[in-house]
Amino acid sequence: MAEFHGVKATEVYQPKKAVEQTNTLPLYIGTAPINLADNPSAAVNKVILANSMDDFKRKLGYSDDWKSYTLCEAAKLHLDENEQGPIAFVNVLDVTDTETTAAAAVDFIDGMHAIDKEGVLKASVTVADGSTTYDLGKDYTLTFNDAGKLVISIVAGGAIPVGTSSLQVGYKSLKPSAVTASRIIGGTDAQTGVRTGMELIEEVFLETSFVPNLIVAPGFSHDPVVGAVMVAKTKSINGLFEAHAVTDLDPSQKYVDVVAWKEENGYTSHLQTNTYPMATYKGRTYHMSTLVTATMVATDGQNEGVPVQTPSNQPITADGLVYADGTPVLIPYDQANVLNANGIVTGIRWTGGFNAWGNRTGAYPEYTDAQRTFIPVRRMFSYIKNQLVLRHWQQVDNPLNIRLIESIADGANVWINGLVGAGYLLGGRVEFLAADNPSDQLGNGKVVYRVYVTPPSMAQEIEFFVFYDVSYLAALTAA
Repeated sequence: MAEFHGVKATEVYQPKKAVEQTNTLPLYIGTAPINLADNPSAAVNKVILANSMDDFKRKLGYSDDWKSYTLCEAAKLHLDENEQGPIAFVNVLDVTDTETTAAAAVDFIDGMHAIDKEGVLKASVTVADGSTTYDLGKDYTLTFNDAGKLVISIVAGGAIPVGTSSLQVGYKSLKPSAVTASRIIGGTDAQTGVRTGMELIEEVFLETSFVPNLIVAPGFSHDPVVGAVMVAKTKSINGLFEAHAVTDLDPSQKYVDVVAWKEENGYTSHLQTNTYPMATYKGRTYHMSTLVTATMVATDGQNEGVPVQTPSNQPITADGLVYADGTPVLIPYDQANVLNANGIVTGIRWTGGFNAWGNRTGAYPEYTDAQRTFIPVRRMFSYIKNQLVLRHWQQVDNPLNIRLIESIADGANVWINGLVGAGYLLGGRVEFLAADNPSDQLGNGKVVYRVYVTPPSMAQEIEFFVFYDVSYLAALTAA
């Protein structure tokens, strides 16, 4: 080794690690019993990430009244039944959406009274005896029991006389019926820029650094206007990302009529998975969109967050199918296939229980190409586009020289080759072509690449031909 004499400095280049999202993040938009939350006013029209059921309860409250509080259905299924997380939520029910119960005499037993109504706002409660209005904390306390009912307890030593058996109690309670389709859709205030409802899709990445992959609104997405806005929002989130809407078709429609309903109401996007009808599990009723979304999250999780697996023929948390009014419905296998052939995902009972059934996006049968009509193929294209943005964002504003051009192409090809090696793509490549990059364009700082990928389709149809082979009869005389 040559001897060194002098001073030297060596710089080691440490490239930033590429950003990659490895989880599927559904965003649910709906209503929650925020009176039970730790901070009700902070739970309105905000992007809230929950990692567990306890986390959800602290931030948004929880109620078994899923018709009134639609987000609780998703929380129960994802965070409790399937132990999935994180899940993103937007509650649009405001603390000002209330109805007033005038003060009236109620009975106190052993110094306590439970208000037999959900949604009661603590701050609105008044306790009096006709002449005196008593003080919270000093004369009485308020706590919610396990059923979400507010319990008033008389404080010993306070101003309320010992042995009091009746007091005047008034309060305000949440009014979930105040939330309409327009509230779910929301908007952006032109003066303040404050977003509400679905417009908060734009804030998910800004608040959490996660791209929302699936947009869901059980209880509302069967409204054609809501469904259309959901699809519109999936096309360009933050002007960068693409998502997938999981929508319910009207579960009050009979299964022989729902195909026509789907077409008439415009549930026909390639960025949309249509689900139908509803399902029961352990006495509860779920929207099919929630069940299919949970299945998507589960299958993606089994594949390192890559949406290569169809939700079809995968288990759903169900023990029966029902219409909107709770009437049980048995959809024959051939009729389930009719739904599938019209871009509708349903459920079927198989030997191990209920499975999701259907591979087609809403664009089928108007379109027939795999890229727009097979759910996992469509989701793979969105996934690849989103990941390319995340992975190469750090190279924006670097000097546009040969080193950068080659670095982007090489990095993208290495990543895509990894997807091919893992079986998530049949093949893929990234190319930089001179024809796509004229000198005036490069001089203005724009560089263009072509990305070619082929996600695998699913084995939708497997057929066996069974023959009677007379040659085996020879075995009878071979002995």
